[in-house]
Amino acid sequence: MFKRRKSLASERKREIFSRGVTRSMLKNDLRNFHCLSQLVLSAGPLKSAPVVKHSKTAHFEIEILDAQTRKQICIVDKVVQTSTIHDVKQKFHKACPKWYPSRIGLQLERGGPFLKDYITIQSIATSSIVTLYFTDLGQQVSWTTVFLAEYTGPLIIYLLFYLRIPYIYDMKESSRRFCHPVVHLACFCHCIHYIRYLLETLFVHKVSAGHTPLKNLIKGCAFYWGFTSWIAYYINHPQYTPPSFGNRQVTVSAIIFLELMPVFQVQIITPSHGCFSWFHVLTTPTRLDHGLVSQS
Repeated sequence: MFKRRKSLASERKREIFSRGVTRSMLKNDLRNFHCLSQLVLSAGPLKSAPVVKHSKTAHFEIEILDAQTRKQICIVDKVVQTSTIHDVKQKFHKACPKWYPSRIGLQLERGGPFLKDYITIQSIATSSIVTLYFTDLGQQVSWTTVFLAEYTGPLIIYLLFYLRIPYIYDMKESSRRFCHPVVHLACFCHCIHYIRYLLETLFVHKVSAGHTPLKNLIKGCAFYWGFTSWIAYYINHPQYTPPSFGNRQVTVSAIIFLELMPVFQVQIITPSHGCFSWFHVLTTPTRLDHGLVSQS
């Protein structure tokens, strides 16, 4: 009996000792887990490795040749698909500063049509190397300059004849002659007409940002200024006589002029040919492809 009690006591001691060991191990495991979780949380979210993206954008090489001699002028490289002819002109201007973009004409073939600025390289390219032919378009001016020069000249020229400045009429005869009231009315209508055109050009019409050769400016100014000088010389001449039908004819003409004032007379100039055409546009908004946009 004594031995059995002794064995039972030893077994209880072992059981108590094993329980204490397991409890201490659990406490250590909990402490280690807590430290590990704190370390993970302090490290922040896991970042994935950056994915290397390979660019699939195709680049073109633009070879620009002289349209007459077929000699190579320059090569524009690293041109992307979305680039336009305008972008090519900008890079061409950087390579050859003496030719600014509005003066550069590019063609796919010699003698072919000039490529528009909005055309993309991808639409005309058949390979990675594109050959374009260059033509010098000459001195260029903006459309706003063209319209302002055409309309400002007649306004100033008519006033010079109306004031009868020296070297146009005989001074003695001009001082003696009395100006008929219709002469003053004609000057008023003429000035209102061209002042309206100038205001429409600046504030009503939307002039495109394109350019035209300098010769078209010279042609337009020669027409407007010459015709104004011709009619102003006779209307403001000291020997001018009033209309045959008197005030009746003057009144009818003034009424017709006032009725035509709300009608916009729009000038269209085609950049490729430089020809002039006229038509009447009422007060409804109208968009024109070349040079000008009429809007009331």
